[in-house]
Amino acid sequence: MPGVEALLARFRAAHTQVLGVSIDSVHCHANWGRDLGGVSFPLLADFHPKGAMAEAYGTYLAGAGLTDRATVIVDSGGTVRHASSVTPAGERDPEELASLCEQIDREAGTPTQAAAEPQGLGPGAVLYVKNHCGFSRRARVAVDNVHAADLALRNASDDAQALDALRDVSGAETAPCLVLDGSPVAESDVIVRSLAERLAPI
Repeated sequence: MPGVEALLARFRAAHTQVLGVSIDSVHCHANWGRDLGGVSFPLLADFHPKGAMAEAYGTYLAGAGLTDRATVIVDSGGTVRHASSVTPAGERDPEELASLCEQIDREAGTPTQAAAEPQGLGPGAVLYVKNHCGFSRRARVAVDNVHAADLALRNASDDAQALDALRDVSGAETAPCLVLDGSPVAESDVIVRSLAERLAPI
């Protein structure tokens, strides 16, 4: 996955939306991506019913209860142009996959759409968090996954001035709270979605 992450600009230029799919939950995906240094493309949870999407693509290994490590490339017209497996223990070659997507893009007979460019967070963006808060942790994992290293992070548990600023901007002491364009964004799900839309649009 880090190899694919490093080549996202090439995939985007080839009108390719990279998606990762596994039978793990969204929470596993978020933490796994963070442990790999950040995975900013969507990771889909084929969690319940377990393996339903993989089954549709013929990549679910029911006896083992896991999915094959497979790659499926679908062109802009919805036609599967490539399918391959490296087995669950194998490794893909990201350079080879990027080249294949570029070739499919050149040969595409259907209209393509340019990938959305990241908007960025804008000046003054701040994320307020608190210690021992699972929702704050979830927001911080998203920050790492979308590579938002420039986002100001303020801990309202350890810093009285941060807590005062949080009250001023949101009218409450609730964290996490993301401030974008001067407006507070509450709820970890909305924060994660806002970060992804601004920094890793699909």
